[in-house]
Amino acid sequence: MSEEPLEPQAPDTESTGPSAPIDAAGPVDDPDTHRFECRSCGFVYDPGEGVKKLGIVPGTPFSALDPVGFRCPVCRSPTKAFKDIGPRNKPSGFEENLGYGLGVNQLTPGQKNVLIFGGFALAIAFFLSLYSLR
Repeated sequence: MSEEPLEPQAPDTESTGPSAPIDAAGPVDDPDTHRFECRSCGFVYDPGEGVKKLGIVPGTPFSALDPVGFRCPVCRSPTKAFKDIGPRNKPSGFEENLGYGLGVNQLTPGQKNVLIFGGFALAIAFFLSLYSLR
């Protein structure tokens, strides 16, 4: 039996090197994309939309706003009254509760609205279809 000499192999840099790809399961959480909610009135500042009324262009993160000059456009509260509520596509609710509720807890607020109001529309359609029976 003759054994071939093993060639030195380059270390696997895909999983350990500095240029490792970002894990697709969890996107990088960029604080500049987070939305902020006014605790006084419920106004939500979304950096993707900006505030046209105040001349804030879309794409302006909350951290770039002037803490002295910026006020809530609804109730005039200062920036200290705003709370970070996370990015737009983040599921609503507490992190420890996302595994419960038959998967409904992992839906975004918009998806929950579609599910709720779609169910109402379907129930109304079924109720109105009873009039077609004799």
